[in-house]
Amino acid sequence: MAGHVICLDTNYLILGLVAGSRESRELAGWIAMGRAIGDADAGVVRVSLRSVTAAQIETMRAFVHEVVPFGEAHAVVAAELFNAAARKRSTRVDAMIGAIAIVADAPLATNNKSDFRAFRSGGLRLV
Repeated sequence: MAGHVICLDTNYLILGLVAGSRESRELAGWIAMGRAIGDADAGVVRVSLRSVTAAQIETMRAFVHEVVPFGEAHAVVAAELFNAAARKRSTRVDAMIGAIAIVADAPLATNNKSDFRAFRSGGLRLV
């Protein structure tokens, strides 16, 4: 997962399912341009905790090119990001998602840019 991939934060997965939403239009545009869509498994876990239906999960899986398992290289980068964010407990999962995007050399699509701002110094690029 590198180069032409866009990694998604949980909010893009959820709002991408809403017909006519900005996120669904952007996802459709990226796919039409040949951009692959990737997601961190930490994001998938967060989505599964929301009230989404089995049909919505099936739809998500149809447009997500790859779900990246969280591995050792991601853990190292996530720890660096977590430390850069002053070790705030609320940033742990975001650090994991940011680490997957950084290791994949992929920009991250999110509606919560402020949640990820501290990670830009670690190399995170935001859409």
